Amino acid sequence: MSVEHVEEIEGGGEELVTTAAALRYYTTAPGVRLNVRSGPGTGYGIVRSLPGGSRVPIYCQSPGTWVSGTYGTTNIWDNISNGEFISDAYVHTGSDGYVASRCG
Repeated sequence: MSVEHVEEIEGGGEELVTTAAALRYYTTAPGVRLNVRSGPGTGYGIVRSLPGGSRVPIYCQSPGTWVSGTYGTTNIWDNISNGEFISDAYVHTGSDGYVASRCG
């Protein structure tokens, strides 16, 4: 969510007006138990795993370790939660490139 602007309201106070970008969910490869890692690469520890066909949000994406998977070979890693990354090679985004902003 980002701050669009701050408006003054009657009585001298301020009202915070926010906008939220639409969050899209994507499906992971069917039949593949997918490791969720603490960073964008296979050298990071496994936090948990997802069953095949899970639906995940992509908050941002980051370059990392190259991985070959169901949907090709890529070094793009998808941030699906705070401190949780999965290889984009196992996520059906419909694109070979970035579909979300880069993680900061």
